[in-house]
Amino acid sequence: MFRQTILCHLHFTIVFIGAVNPAFIPKTNWFADAQKELQRSLRAQRNTNIAKNVILFVGDGMGVSTVSAARILRGQLQGRPGEETVLEFEKFPHVGMSKTYANDLQTPDSASTATAMMCGEKTNGYTVGVNDNVKVGNCSSQPGNELRCITDWFQDEGRSSGVVTTTRVTHATPAAAYAKTPNRNWEGDSLMEGYPLEGCGKDIAHQLVFNSTLKVVMGGGRVFFRDNTTTDPEWDIPDFKRRDGLDLVAEWKKMNKHKRAKYVWNKAQFDKVDPSKTDHLLGLFEASHMNYELDRASDIAGEPSLAEMAEKAIKILRKDPKGFFLLVEGGRIDHGHHQNNAMRALHDVLVFEDAVKKAVQLTNEKETLIIVSADHSHVFTMAGYSLRGNDIFGMSNNPTKNFDMDGVPYTTLSYANGPGHRYGYRNISDVINSTSLDFKQETTVPLRSETHGGEDVAIYARGPMSHLIHGVHEQHYIAHVMAYAACVGPSMCDRSGYK
Repeated sequence: MFRQTILCHLHFTIVFIGAVNPAFIPKTNWFADAQKELQRSLRAQRNTNIAKNVILFVGDGMGVSTVSAARILRGQLQGRPGEETVLEFEKFPHVGMSKTYANDLQTPDSASTATAMMCGEKTNGYTVGVNDNVKVGNCSSQPGNELRCITDWFQDEGRSSGVVTTTRVTHATPAAAYAKTPNRNWEGDSLMEGYPLEGCGKDIAHQLVFNSTLKVVMGGGRVFFRDNTTTDPEWDIPDFKRRDGLDLVAEWKKMNKHKRAKYVWNKAQFDKVDPSKTDHLLGLFEASHMNYELDRASDIAGEPSLAEMAEKAIKILRKDPKGFFLLVEGGRIDHGHHQNNAMRALHDVLVFEDAVKKAVQLTNEKETLIIVSADHSHVFTMAGYSLRGNDIFGMSNNPTKNFDMDGVPYTTLSYANGPGHRYGYRNISDVINSTSLDFKQETTVPLRSETHGGEDVAIYARGPMSHLIHGVHEQHYIAHVMAYAACVGPSMCDRSGYK
């Protein structure tokens, strides 16, 4: 034990000397910077226009600690200490907090939270597009309890809608934009077998093709759209293919054969899509979820980034003279956290930020409301008194605060639970590879999959009526702000009270 402790201290002396160079820390006039920020705030004016367009960005699992760590990572990738970095959505003029609990869950899932954000009501966990009278998996409780949601409200006014995600397009968050079901897991009809289904509608993939009015849909999830006679062009998952004999991609093509419509499944096809000549686009780039951003280059067929998909979607939808609603989900942030793999999760936050930046560039703040939020948080922490500029994936490098009772250093990032748990006594081998791609941060409680966190998440807003995001809100309030700003759905459009 003594020898291990000495070796740990020796290693960390080396890390400490090499990790922080005082010349690396820029000289900052903190007082002057604060004065400039104050003056910008004093000059701010409310935008009370009617929103022609609304874009909702959902960083799945992007809690406050995730934003903080991603901010530092962004700066460090640019050769700076990182802490002073400002992410694109952190520049938005209005910020609030969202209370994420579900009707029946203290710590929620993505189905109930996405339903809250897009349908304006809290509901029960694991249900999509229905109110809190519906019980999970109980079809008899569904009839008459379906909710009308943001894409329905836009359709009522003859306006366009779209969904872009890095998960399966039938996954919980994107599904809330168009589906009504008591079970988020019913993504395809193969997953509904064995349930009493009287009173329920079709599976989520079927609803996307036959029940939704979405003009643009991009993400993963081909498996739930293809029948048993169709071989996937990349990798087959036979057990989850459709049982009803329908090829939903073929059905989508038939339904849109007289429109300027394209179906694509790889990067080359995606790149050829001309937004000026395309009004309907279905892109299914993986059999299941799309790749993490850090793994995307290894995909043989190729797939677009979240930012590229968001750009293409906006360019297609903005041709609608009445305006559009677009949901953009960074869905694999959540999956990285579930695996205690902070590196993949945080790099997916950065491409999510790239997508926000692209939306800012392509739209006019006077007519487009952009809201960035998360559906829920994760049990992800950033701690340890590290000195400024320390590698965000590295070990805490403050020599006076670094070691505890076992004499072993610890990483700045960790989780409360998950598969990264180390059994027995900690040792240097547990943390020495913390900057490698597949490293799993240490956890307190061993679980097969890390869990969501129940604390509030941030809401960032810019554009028409964005000042309505201003404090601590119930999560379903977001839907009402979007509807009011765009004058759709249950909202009132009287702007006489605003100047």
